[in-house]
Amino acid sequence: MRDIADLKLKNILLEVDDDGIATVTLNRPEKRNALDLATIDELVDIFVTLPRAGIRAAILHANGDHFCAGLDLVEHHRENRSASDFMHVCLRWHEAFNKMEYGGVPVIAVLKGAVVGGGLELASAAHIRVAGPGTYFGLPEGQRGLFTGGGATIRVADLIGKARMIDMMLSGRLYQGQEAVDVGLCQYLVDDPAAKAQEIARNAAQNPPLSNFAICSAISHMQNMSALDAAYAEAVVAGVVNTQEDAKARLDAFAKGTANKIKPGT
Repeated sequence: MRDIADLKLKNILLEVDDDGIATVTLNRPEKRNALDLATIDELVDIFVTLPRAGIRAAILHANGDHFCAGLDLVEHHRENRSASDFMHVCLRWHEAFNKMEYGGVPVIAVLKGAVVGGGLELASAAHIRVAGPGTYFGLPEGQRGLFTGGGATIRVADLIGKARMIDMMLSGRLYQGQEAVDVGLCQYLVDDPAAKAQEIARNAAQNPPLSNFAICSAISHMQNMSALDAAYAEAVVAGVVNTQEDAKARLDAFAKGTANKIKPGT
């Protein structure tokens, strides 16, 4: 099993605190954290490793003024890729983002500045998105003669609907502020998104790992199933998760009135 200490990272910083919360930080601020293939490879390595290392939650950060400006167009132009070459690049992006979404570790994205193109595809693979007041979301592929290749047609369309996504790509429309929350691009809009993400991560890290795994993996899988198959899968997952020893202990505490009360609005 690969250990976190064995990861060879150049474009991403990775730290883990004593509570098992990992901070994953895109570190190409001079490129507005644009995603080159090396960065995508590092994302794959990280999100393959974190679930196996017992990480309880992950916070996705970015250095600089912007979260991510998407595909590194300079690298794309320099490489002069063939259709086959770029297809394999896209499949690697899908691998990275699938590891995030289906890995079973809660991923909370801290968003600021540009969250555009592939940056929005990256953010949409996180389970919770927390935006700051200057954050803006866009899919400018149409104006650049491009098409999404990292899962926007799957995840962004699922978040905001097909019509809004088509509008963004055709017209270059940007969403920001409360409108971005209202259409589903982020769940929180706060003055200090990093602090809010920490709060969410620490709350999630207190859940039983098996429960978090089911929440952050099974739901996405079930969305890809027919209603009948999803109902069966949900029953199976509930049977496993709801009878785990941690769940029994928490239920016992609840029945005895000693469990922590749920705070309204959380």
